[in-house]
Amino acid sequence: MSSDWPLVEREKEFRIIEAALRGETNACGVVLTGDSGVGKTTLARHVTAALDGGVRWVAGTESARSIPLGVFAHLVGPATSSDPVTYLAAARESLLADGNVVIGVDDAHLLDELSATLLHQLAIDRAVHIVATVRSGETVPDAVTSLWKDNHLTRITLSPFSKQQSVELIESVLGGQLEGLSADLMWEASGGNALFLRHLVEGARQANTLRQVNGIWQLRGRAAITSELASLLESRIEQLDDSVLNVLKYLALCEPLDIDVLGDLAGDEAVEEAEIAGLVRILRDGRRLNVQYNHPLFGEVIRHRLGLASSRRLRGKLVKALQARGTDTAAERIRLADLALESDVAVDSGLMSAAARDALAFANAPLGERFARAAVAEGSGFGAAEPLARSLMWQGFAAEADDVLGGFRADDLNEIEQIYWGGLRFATVFWAIGDADRADQVLNMLQEEVTDPNLALVVKGIASTCAIFENRVQDAIALAEEVLTSPKPSPWAVEWAVFGGSLALALTGRGTEVAALAVRARVAEAVTDGLLRFPAGFGEILALTLTGQLDEAATRADRYVQFSNIGQYLGWGMAGILVSVVEMARGDSVSVGRRMEQTLATLDSGRGAAESWNYPAMFYLVQALSAGGQPEPAERALRTAQDRFGRHIAVFGPMLTISQAWQEASAGTVSLAAQTAQRAAVEAREAAQFAIEAEALHSAARFGDPSGAERLRELAGQVDGPLAGLYARHAGALESRDAVELDLCATEFEKLGFRLSAADAAAQASVLHEADGGRAATVASAAVANRLAAECGGLRTPALVESAQPLPLTTREREIANLVAAGLSNKEIAHRLTVSVRTVEGHIYRACTKLDVADRSEIAALLVKANSGTS
Repeated sequence: MSSDWPLVEREKEFRIIEAALRGETNACGVVLTGDSGVGKTTLARHVTAALDGGVRWVAGTESARSIPLGVFAHLVGPATSSDPVTYLAAARESLLADGNVVIGVDDAHLLDELSATLLHQLAIDRAVHIVATVRSGETVPDAVTSLWKDNHLTRITLSPFSKQQSVELIESVLGGQLEGLSADLMWEASGGNALFLRHLVEGARQANTLRQVNGIWQLRGRAAITSELASLLESRIEQLDDSVLNVLKYLALCEPLDIDVLGDLAGDEAVEEAEIAGLVRILRDGRRLNVQYNHPLFGEVIRHRLGLASSRRLRGKLVKALQARGTDTAAERIRLADLALESDVAVDSGLMSAAARDALAFANAPLGERFARAAVAEGSGFGAAEPLARSLMWQGFAAEADDVLGGFRADDLNEIEQIYWGGLRFATVFWAIGDADRADQVLNMLQEEVTDPNLALVVKGIASTCAIFENRVQDAIALAEEVLTSPKPSPWAVEWAVFGGSLALALTGRGTEVAALAVRARVAEAVTDGLLRFPAGFGEILALTLTGQLDEAATRADRYVQFSNIGQYLGWGMAGILVSVVEMARGDSVSVGRRMEQTLATLDSGRGAAESWNYPAMFYLVQALSAGGQPEPAERALRTAQDRFGRHIAVFGPMLTISQAWQEASAGTVSLAAQTAQRAAVEAREAAQFAIEAEALHSAARFGDPSGAERLRELAGQVDGPLAGLYARHAGALESRDAVELDLCATEFEKLGFRLSAADAAAQASVLHEADGGRAATVASAAVANRLAAECGGLRTPALVESAQPLPLTTREREIANLVAAGLSNKEIAHRLTVSVRTVEGHIYRACTKLDVADRSEIAALLVKANSGTS
């Protein structure tokens, strides 16, 4: 990584400074104000480096502040009179000797009074141009303040970088994409401060907590800082009293901390002094007042200073103080366990087991593993082994999780333990390992061994989820209903049943029924597995999307994304899948592609595990890349998805086939894509996935095949929501070549928020208008299509390509011409399209005639030019 960081674009500020220094404004220069590290000096020097004339830089310092004319003293000869007026005159003469000059003053708030006076006089006389920097919150000499108050200089306040600017800066330095969760954490830790951001990145690289997985940079662990930044911040810490420093030490180990606990440990007056000094702030949490750092990086510096012995001792004091106040909540137990593990107090295995379950309830699998391992080390039996295995499974250590569970026999466990053991072993074998046959054996064992009626409902809930993933939709619905209609099912039974039932209902076209199930899941998930809620929530988001309720779907999906703790990266990744369900429907292919790449990298254990809960990310990535006109990356993603497909995720088969159709369309084989979409429709219909059947037939229509219009009209009366009816109208209009109706369909799609479908309908309308000679209507429809494509980040679907470049070719001729342009031989084209070589040659001959070109090489050149014009 380069030590020279690029300058983040501040174009507006750059132009203002440049104009002032070139004499193009009423002011004779600028003063840049802002916090330390915000980039004032960097920007100022960047502007002055681009100027033609000379620039003379001086810098205010604490040491020179006591010397009259300190920063300009080198301009005055040693024999000059010590009279201030003579001093000023000599300095002024020296500065102006080179003619038109720019004076740069860094840290002008540190100027001595005489230097500030000289600067003020030069500004009043407009004798030079000035660029100065002043740190916010500092005492500034009156002469400097008057520079901008009297309008001699233009004052520009530099704000910290926005999150987008910060991400762009980090990605430009790392040379790759930064994970969204890591970006949030680094931006919050740095406050958008350029200096802090740089040292955070470099410190994390040095500590190997910032690393690249599948091309995505991820921060895992604490935000480390460089020793250089630690030294800069320590200069402020070294001036503190020991009592205030003690406050910061406790906070570095436990933040936020109740003000009364901190006061008892470090002294109330010390806490007050820390607040007055601006090092900490006090926030209200209900009736409690909590103390935390004003800036998180100070905590890193204090932790850096603490030795092992002192941190163990201080942690021990914190543990005893917190124990004395009681630990009634999950958050309090987690904090106490975290402190106790590295303190000088004995490990409480009961606390560790409880904290492990609490951490998993908060979707923090790494922390759950840490606590569970501590409990297992104390010999806590199955009560500690179960959360250990669960945390390992979620992190992709499937084989190790299976080994932990394999250390117990069902016959040695009571029925409640059997449910936890069997349910977790089923999940590990079925979803994490991908062995459906062995998972069936575990499920059969549970059905035979568990006799308690309430516990048996949990088994039926698990069976419902198993059924839907094996693509037995009706079985999944029946089992889920049996659980959910029983008098008092346990939260675990409800969670499993909603998982299986909501996805089954969404796929079969009964999406409006899912809302009631989702309400019950939100109650149940408060006491079940914090990570299970994410794959279980897929049915809810899919149901809302398939019934045309995109705004509500987005609101619900956002609920799953409310994470900022780095240990919750698994939940963040899975929540990204739910968000992409909605974004893909809206046509935000660029966003979906980026998000799914990050999600797959975040959830990739790198251990070859099946991890079925990741699977939707794979086919959504294929669709996003395809819609964005990237057939080669889409094909690689498709092959990965196809290689990982199996009975344990059979439910996703029709959706995978739809994504294959989109990849084929992106590659130019549009008729083949239409055939594949029709095959997906058959697969979905045979599995009773009627909502997905409608999606597949709609894709075929967008590829130019309206033959599913009649079936879509049937589905319109069977599938919940307005989409199937609108799909039927779209296909019918295409079938009857009704361009006006296609325009109306585009309007309806856009009203519902389905911009990608709207863009395709408008593009198809423009082609039909063109064929009918309606020039004005053609332009109007094309304008709608182009606007929607731009709003979606630049779509390249077959309909959009054809409308943008209406070549006089049939669909098959265009398809073969695209494959010629891609460099395929006639034999390769024939194999891909399952036609004879002679048929390919005939289409090429007719295409040459229509395009007035001589051979296939000229076809390729023409198509490349045409397609590049639509990107």
